[in-house]
Amino acid sequence: MKTIAIYTLGCKVNQYESEAVLELFERAGYTVVPFDGPADVYLINTCTVTAMSDRKSRQMIRRAKHHNPHAVVAVMGCYAQTAPEAVSAIPDVDIVMGNRHRDRLVSMVEAFQTERQKITAVEDIMAQRTYEPLTLTTYDGRTRAYLKVQDGCDRYCSYCIIPYARGPVRSRPVADAAAEAEKLANSGFSEVVLTGIHVASYGKDQKDVTLLDLLRAIHDIPAIARIRLGSLEPRLFTDAFVKALSQMPKVCPHFHLSLQSGCDETLARMNRRYTTADYRAAVARLRQAIPDVAITTDIIAGFPGETDAEFAATCAFVAEIAFADAHVFPFSVRKGTRAETMPDQVPPAVKEERAQRLIALAAQSARAFRISFIGRTLPVLFEQRHHADSAYLEGKTGNYMTVLVRTEEDLTGQLRDVRLEGMLGDAVVGTLLP
Repeated sequence: MKTIAIYTLGCKVNQYESEAVLELFERAGYTVVPFDGPADVYLINTCTVTAMSDRKSRQMIRRAKHHNPHAVVAVMGCYAQTAPEAVSAIPDVDIVMGNRHRDRLVSMVEAFQTERQKITAVEDIMAQRTYEPLTLTTYDGRTRAYLKVQDGCDRYCSYCIIPYARGPVRSRPVADAAAEAEKLANSGFSEVVLTGIHVASYGKDQKDVTLLDLLRAIHDIPAIARIRLGSLEPRLFTDAFVKALSQMPKVCPHFHLSLQSGCDETLARMNRRYTTADYRAAVARLRQAIPDVAITTDIIAGFPGETDAEFAATCAFVAEIAFADAHVFPFSVRKGTRAETMPDQVPPAVKEERAQRLIALAAQSARAFRISFIGRTLPVLFEQRHHADSAYLEGKTGNYMTVLVRTEEDLTGQLRDVRLEGMLGDAVVGTLLP
């Protein structure tokens, strides 16, 4: 029996791509086994969004050979794409592949097993102009499925390495994405999450195609109950776009609008291409048009040049918007970005202190958002037993609140109405309705 183990770092796009590549290996006769045990092939799908991601990628590469010194170790993904020489120099690495031609990985593994010669297959990602067909045909689970619809980014934020790791914008054809969404629905998934490197740019590389066209095509699939969108940017949310969303009830009332800073001067240094006024207007449109909408976000603390006054402006803006949740990160220098050489780098201790303050502020508004729904009845898509107490079944509302219900029934994959009654930690506790 031939076996393969995989470790995936980073975003939902990476997770989708890992599943698609594993399927190629399964078709070639491999059995997927846990990463922390013996395998014939170890595949590490890397991330490079932060310095910590790079370190974690290297750690997992080195760990693989400890389980089987004779195994083939293959490394793919964003870290491999941006730093192929550094990855190839790691003694345990046998194959280095970036973010192109992943459908060739099985043949590369077989070639290495025969010839025992290191393979480096990292091509110029900036030359990639079409969406690479990498799809799933078999699916596990019965709740929420991720559907990759887009790759690449042309925003070039001054702190971000991802455009250099992923290349220009490429959109998956509407018919192809809708066909996979229908397969997901027929496999029992009630919710699909549309994901990509920069989903807001979907269709930019195609003629007369927009994200709304894709949403409408998937919305028309009868068995799909929910459509959730990945991270977006505020300028996408024009009056026309928000009106169209409000007319598609399957689109979840949950939008992750990346903020990064609540200070216009900092946003300009970040090259974010919007202002706090743009952001505020987008949130107002959504809240006016879509009942119960949740706005979540990402924030970077301690960007180069961020003064005490600029940080205070961010704190004030975060408090004003009252996010349903927020992911906060201290600024991480990425080699090769403009921010790497910017003056007035913020000391690590200050970055961490600012991040902790923002985390506390975000947690306060997140709890207030959840408490505001107590006494309401909302549909919940149940996913799994709660990790801390298996007496509870755990699920998500459309606006992405975690809900716990005490029941012995297995309602996994079902949408059921729940009366929300209280809080347990960060989750809302409720009672199933008949």
